[in-house]
Amino acid sequence: MIDDFLAGDLSVVEEAMRKAAAAEIMPRYRQLATHEIVEKSGPHDLVTIADRKAEEHLTASLTAILPGSVVVGEEAVHADPSVYEALGRDAPVWIVDPVDGTRQFVRGETGFCTLVALAVQGEVFASWTYAPVREEMAIAVRGRGAWLDGVRLLPGEPAPGAVLRVAMSHPDYTTEAQKRALLGLNTEGVAARPCGSAGLEYLAVARGDLDAVAFSWEQAWDHAAGLLLVEEAQGAHLTLAGERFRIGGSNVLPFTAARTAAVAERIRALLASG
Repeated sequence: MIDDFLAGDLSVVEEAMRKAAAAEIMPRYRQLATHEIVEKSGPHDLVTIADRKAEEHLTASLTAILPGSVVVGEEAVHADPSVYEALGRDAPVWIVDPVDGTRQFVRGETGFCTLVALAVQGEVFASWTYAPVREEMAIAVRGRGAWLDGVRLLPGEPAPGAVLRVAMSHPDYTTEAQKRALLGLNTEGVAARPCGSAGLEYLAVARGDLDAVAFSWEQAWDHAAGLLLVEEAQGAHLTLAGERFRIGGSNVLPFTAARTAAVAERIRALLASG
């Protein structure tokens, strides 16, 4: 099923994402009422009516595009954590983050996107990253490369001796052990900063505007699309244990994704020394 789908016209997924954003996200951009913004786990973990409506829109359209598929979306899992278990089953799974960077969206900034990835039994085969305000669409298909608006993404090596630019999890959202690991990035030759939208940080790595990310959480909707994008741009990802990140979970955290395998190993070693 998945091979036949990937051999077909994947622009239908792009169109579904553009329609969901046009119908449910952009009309609410800089137009949110106070009652349309709700805290989930805390003041930095927000959900808006745009998140919920866009996920509902994408759930209907994506499952129609690929009959027999299911959706694991951030808001659906928040409502029913058992939905997450679909990642380990046989049916194709659309992994959806309707508004990645909700805080930025709420503040009326441009740094948010919609993330969609298609996976089967924990392996991601295709991904889409759509930044509607910036009008950018990044696509990756396993074995076929990563593309941004039709241009191949190949960031290459950092310049010799250049300071490595790294976006990382904010220490407020980490365990004590993870805090210590992230402190390993506080070293000469590395310029680390708190991350914004995970999806857009992955895109920055894939296009060479950022050297690596270092994250301490593993929810699939934040990472599935971006990890494939980085991989298909000839980058790499490693957990603290030196293993590839698994979207199904049980990873040793933090983990890194970087523009090259050498940079990924460098960041992993620094995390291990923290």
